[in-house]
Amino acid sequence: MTALDDATAEPDRGGSADPPGHTGPARVSLTFEPAGKSVRVPNGVSVFDAALWNGVAIDSTCGGHGTCKKCKVKVLDASMPITALDERAFSAEQLAEGWRLACMATAMRDLTVNVPELTTRPKAATVGVGRQVILRPAVQKRFMQLTDATLSDQRTDVQRVLDEIDDLELTVDPHVVRTVGRALRSANWEVTAVIVGTELIAVEPGDTTGTSYGVAYDLGTTTAVATLMDLTTGAPIAVASMLNQQQPFGADVISRISATMLDPDSLPKLQELAQATLDDLTQDVCQQAGVDPSSVYEVALAGNATMAQLVLGIDPEPLGVAPFILATASYSDLLATDLGVHVHPRARAMLFPHLGAYVGGDIIAGVLASGMDRDKRLRLFIDIGTNCEIVLGNGERLMSTAAPAGPAFEAASIRCGMRAAPGAIEVVSITDDGITLQVIGDVAPTGICGSGLVDVIAELARTGLLDSSGRFLSPERIAELRPDLADRFVERDGERLFVLATAEESGEGNDIFLSQRDVRELQFAKAAISTGWKLLLEEFGVEESEIQQVLLAGSFGTYLSARSAIGIGLVPQIPVMRIVSAGNVAGEGAKMALLSDSERHGAHALLEEIHYVELSDRTDFNDRFVDELAFPSA
Repeated sequence: MTALDDATAEPDRGGSADPPGHTGPARVSLTFEPAGKSVRVPNGVSVFDAALWNGVAIDSTCGGHGTCKKCKVKVLDASMPITALDERAFSAEQLAEGWRLACMATAMRDLTVNVPELTTRPKAATVGVGRQVILRPAVQKRFMQLTDATLSDQRTDVQRVLDEIDDLELTVDPHVVRTVGRALRSANWEVTAVIVGTELIAVEPGDTTGTSYGVAYDLGTTTAVATLMDLTTGAPIAVASMLNQQQPFGADVISRISATMLDPDSLPKLQELAQATLDDLTQDVCQQAGVDPSSVYEVALAGNATMAQLVLGIDPEPLGVAPFILATASYSDLLATDLGVHVHPRARAMLFPHLGAYVGGDIIAGVLASGMDRDKRLRLFIDIGTNCEIVLGNGERLMSTAAPAGPAFEAASIRCGMRAAPGAIEVVSITDDGITLQVIGDVAPTGICGSGLVDVIAELARTGLLDSSGRFLSPERIAELRPDLADRFVERDGERLFVLATAEESGEGNDIFLSQRDVRELQFAKAAISTGWKLLLEEFGVEESEIQQVLLAGSFGTYLSARSAIGIGLVPQIPVMRIVSAGNVAGEGAKMALLSDSERHGAHALLEEIHYVELSDRTDFNDRFVDELAFPSA
């Protein structure tokens, strides 16, 4: 559908309804700067929805429901009512300048709105722990010099090619039938057959055996990564990452599933945005390497179950409600075009299979890449995110579970939280000399990302300024212990805060702080995760001290301090050298699937080898969760 062609197409997100007695024109004009994009929208729609449905990206992690307070825009040429949420999100000076939350701002007259640039390429892990594989890709190229057709040799063009590849039993893509005749005759019967698996997908004029490529994707809920692979050498030759363009629909899979349940038009839009993300990355890596996209014959995608279903346009609602059912565990006979990717028109697509609704193909890819099914050491694999996936194994047994961590580690629910982009505080240390901050991009801080959040709480707990229950000490006690930091602990609107950077030190003119509520958010997240891996240890029959290695997977795991993770009880209390940042192992698994046909068979075999433990079935989960809320004693 065309964006906002019909007023009835507008989703009802709440918080921006027309006021009583509202009158005015049926439609108003909105101009979004600096893009200069003007749209006509129904009177009364929120600025956030108007932007979303017209392709203007506004930062949000709650999907426009008024809870994250990140959809900040500046109304340039008209007054705009101030809501209670606006007052909590902005200073009086900013409100006077026209700053509002887009999801609360109702378009009742023509407006010009300035939208801050959205960071589309946050800091992300693009490589990870992997294994060497024998180069045996599903894509093969065979150069052949065929004899001309004659009256005495009237074999069909297709049969002539197949006879030359007599060591393989091949099926023939219809595309070949349409194009083979011209290819043979234009090249004087010297051609290259392109084979993927057991299918002949193309016959190309001349010898093109030196050009064969594939693209490996890690389609994450927050960030997507693409790697262009040279299938003739096995080498990665270009990599790119970007924010998943579905971001305006919310920071987590539940928000996006909910969007499809509330508004039927959201599913095709989410599919379009996921496919645009993959295609933009594909064109990026091909351009970097100077490779014609038509030379890409296969793609492999690792993603969680929700991302996989959304990119294929499959209704994800059953994933979001009990009993959490997948449409399918594995996908076959897919083309790259099914993912919206513009490469060779008959390129194949391989999607990693899913163990369950919340242990998806990205985890299967990570387990494959990290060799969890081969290594005899007792290892714990943790992919930390809104949903945390955990795998425990010793090479003979593999067990897995998923824990509902919530959005704290993505900093989505944190008052001064932001993504890992320039301006984000990513490292915090407290020493005798005071507090030291490390900011992405070496610029003035504008917020704090997940790794910085874990750091500051771990440091406050270590120095005794935060007790084991997660409470800041009293002002009197702080003044005794650390008089140099006492003025950083303030109270506003009845809430205790720890100021990391003052308004003068920050890049936005506002204090950047950790609130008591932020600490609680992290406690809930870490308690869910630690409850998950401790229950797995019990099921496995081993002790925490027996763990020989912990793999922290994903972008967050890459930048998370192992010492801080131990300090808050997020991971087992074992020597810090046993904690390894595994990086983008999902992407590494996708690369392996492109390079080795046997590895992708291994991925499907993992579905039978991993025993899944459902935490919601455990009657003791809630009690155990409460026990894990406390931080380890300093």
